Amino acid sequence: MKTALVTTKTKWSIDQAHCEIAFKVRHLMIAHVKGSFKTFDASIYANSNDFTTAEVDLWIDPSSIFTGDTKRDEHLKSPDFFDVEKHKQITFTSSTMGKPDADGNQELWGELTMLGVTNNVKLNVQFGGIAKDPWGNEKAGFTLTGVINRSDWGLVWNATIETGGLMVSDEVNISCEVELINKGQEDMTMKLEQSDRFKGV
Repeated sequence: MKTALVTTKTKWSIDQAHCEIAFKVRHLMIAHVKGSFKTFDASIYANSNDFTTAEVDLWIDPSSIFTGDTKRDEHLKSPDFFDVEKHKQITFTSSTMGKPDADGNQELWGELTMLGVTNNVKLNVQFGGIAKDPWGNEKAGFTLTGVINRSDWGLVWNATIETGGLMVSDEVNISCEVELINKGQEDMTMKLEQSDRFKGV
């Protein structure tokens, strides 16, 4: 016997023209190098406009990394860093999102996978609100920030400078601007098969 667990959720998609996944890393211990990924997408489902229940699956193409310097970008794509020939995606899958505080800040926890290594990370989320654009599309905006240590994913390349410090810091600051489009309700019905021991009851 099969029973149906009927649920509907709102599907939200990335508005590619109004999103940015960026980072910055301290260089030579005196300044920051900034960069971003140009190719990414996500599957996002929530109970209507309640993003505390959101299920987020994000993927990023590491070969789309851009720092404004071609030689540096090629180095970042090499086996010293993202090894894009062997590792085609960076992924993030959400687990929980906390309730917003008085200032609208929330904590988003999830699993970040790079170079085949998965670690749990926390991102700080600022919900910008929901509005309709001139074409009637419902949009939701977010700013996400966080800090990770790249060595936790095996990104350990470095070089020593004259003063004895390291060329590139371990700490990476993440900063994302995200705008989502409401794609409407989607049937999430699941078929549950009753076990033999309950048949006939």
